[in-house]
Amino acid sequence: MSERLQGAARAGALVGAIGAVALTLYAGRGSPQRLVMILMAGWVLAPFFGYALISRFAARWSTGARFALDLAILVIAMAALVVYGRDALQPPPRRAGPYVLLPGLSWVVLLVIAAGGWLSGRRPPVDANSVH
Repeated sequence: MSERLQGAARAGALVGAIGAVALTLYAGRGSPQRLVMILMAGWVLAPFFGYALISRFAARWSTGARFALDLAILVIAMAALVVYGRDALQPPPRRAGPYVLLPGLSWVVLLVIAAGGWLSGRRPPVDANSVH
């Protein structure tokens, strides 16, 4: 089960990342501020990059922490596609709020899970006075 979820999470992260960037660029297609659009695309991509980076360290984590990380990226990917899709495909005016807020909230969730995962992977200190 864990391997299936991990595979689904990786696929979801890839689809979410590509979709989020594509929808962001589509929503801003008429903007004369190209640099801002490139920076915004990088910002919406950042949580997916963060997941890829964090998941490289998750091998030592508890099963529950790895489950939480994989589930979180699936939820983040689905939320990104729904929120950005709704904004990009509706008639103007478009707002930058969803493109700024969702990645920020995603980072908070990923960092909380990473902190919990790091703590779950720590081994208790060895007591030098204990006899085995």
